[in-house]
Amino acid sequence: MAKAKTNILPLASVERIIRSAGAKRVSETGSHALAEYLEGEGVRITRRAIELAKHAKRVTVTGEDIKQALKEL
Repeated sequence: MAKAKTNILPLASVERIIRSAGAKRVSETGSHALAEYLEGEGVRITRRAIELAKHAKRVTVTGEDIKQALKEL
């Protein structure tokens, strides 16, 4: 039996995002699906931001690194 993946983002927060977009009801599977997608995109963006910070000879990822990574991706 496969172990269920634990989301990093709290499902209640993801549900609030869905509701803020206008949904009246949200299933648990809907929240899980969006959380999985958002986490994947967050990791992808962060990996690029880390590359940008390293290129600038920094170990700290800044807001500007994240913004630049978003522009590039």
